Amino acid sequence: MKFVVVSFLLLAGPIFGQEKAAPFRLSVPPKIYAVPGVPVSLYFQNAVPSQKPDGLKFEVKCTVGEVEERRWILTANHSQVGEHDLTLTATSADGGQKFDSVMTKIVVVPQTAGGKIDREIRLVIVGDSLTNASLYPNELFRLLRTPGYPQTRFIGRHHPAAAAEGVWHEGYGGWTWARFISKWEPGNTAKDKTGNSPFLFRPEGAIKPELDFRAYFGAHCDGRPPDYVIILLGINDCFHPDPKDPEAVKARIDLMLENAEIFLAALRKAAPETQIGVCLTTPPNLREEAFEANYKGKYTQRGWRRIQFELVEREIEHFKNREDENIFLVPTSLNLDPLNGYPEGNGVHPNAAGYTEIANSIYGWLKSRFSSQK
Repeated sequence: MKFVVVSFLLLAGPIFGQEKAAPFRLSVPPKIYAVPGVPVSLYFQNAVPSQKPDGLKFEVKCTVGEVEERRWILTANHSQVGEHDLTLTATSADGGQKFDSVMTKIVVVPQTAGGKIDREIRLVIVGDSLTNASLYPNELFRLLRTPGYPQTRFIGRHHPAAAAEGVWHEGYGGWTWARFISKWEPGNTAKDKTGNSPFLFRPEGAIKPELDFRAYFGAHCDGRPPDYVIILLGINDCFHPDPKDPEAVKARIDLMLENAEIFLAALRKAAPETQIGVCLTTPPNLREEAFEANYKGKYTQRGWRRIQFELVEREIEHFKNREDENIFLVPTSLNLDPLNGYPEGNGVHPNAAGYTEIANSIYGWLKSRFSSQK
């Protein structure tokens, strides 16, 4: 087994005034997916909370991959197909104190997964401004167009100017789980972020609309449910509470998860065989000055990072082990470089390299599901 140690200096904590720091903990999802030839990383910064000891030394145990200064990275080859345990341990800089240790599984999926599927695969992507930017949907579309894969059709009503030909989705800037289940104005026909939820329809003679995925499938999918729905939300749902108020943060995450369950229950009722990938909310830009440029002190990098870390922990706990319901975790929270994956002046919207990493995470999960399809 490969055993690698890397020293990584992180900022001191606690961060907010004189409040008592919570016990240090690492957080990783149960599985990380990889496909031969497509790099995937675990950035150490994304696995630790905003409150940290002065210096950390990371120990990585895994039979595959390499450790660099800020991450573990794997560009798998065909001989590595299968499952591999990875253990991440954080200790003090001198190795004298162990802070936490967590384990995940690296699932390397065959490059040929899905090659025997002889029908069209239909895919719906639901999200906020990260999806509206269309860069990760474009990259995912490119990856899925590789010869030998099943024909994949992207379903949606939204085709922004940046979207590649054939890339449609349901990604709208500023949107939340709540908006997808409730945004409705009579007579509103807009198909951008100002429009109604694409999943709300008002039955003839009714006063109020209903969350009706069957009607959506009829309008966009020839009446047939999609094979996959991928959802990347959470930033707008939970960005605004005071990060120094644990009860306010908890209440906002609770509400988000309640809204998510309303959405998922309606989707599963209409399409019980559709496989749903819930993406873990992405980490922010590491630079505090990016948040200052965007929000002028109203919201800080450290504040949002603190909320986002707790949000991801709650998402993992809430959505894990639900494969029997066709609900799966997609590990988009780790494989995004919080420094080089962002432009200098934007707090939550990645650059092209960062969006590619998001696409790679989703692609690995999709390929793992292709391997179970007939």
